[in-house]
Amino acid sequence: MDGAPLRLKRRRDFLHLARTGRKWAAPGLVLQAKLRPEGQETIKGTDTASVRIGFTVSRKVGNAVVRNRARRRLKAAAENIFPARGMPGFDYVVIGRAATPNRPWAALQDDMVAALKKVGGWREDKELDRQ
Repeated sequence: MDGAPLRLKRRRDFLHLARTGRKWAAPGLVLQAKLRPEGQETIKGTDTASVRIGFTVSRKVGNAVVRNRARRRLKAAAENIFPARGMPGFDYVVIGRAATPNRPWAALQDDMVAALKKVGGWREDKELDRQ
């Protein structure tokens, strides 16, 4: 898959994933994932093989400044990991936790990789593994 993942923005997509998807909690984040069925409605002009990802951080994490910092860090980590390792046809929701804003960058990325492997959304890429 090339390029950035598509974004999940509708509340019903987040709720459906929470009800029916797999979930893994790591110290810096919670990841929910679910394979989209063939033929499910997608964003205009996209195929079912694309990766879609959404981000959310609740008020429990902190005030607006802290929540936005947590969301920006999660988006940056996802931009590094999901284009190469996200499984095509999956939807993901990344949920920030209280530790997200201050978690060391390497640890936050490790949390995301571990969660991605645990929910079954990790894509092996032999070319990347050789480098």
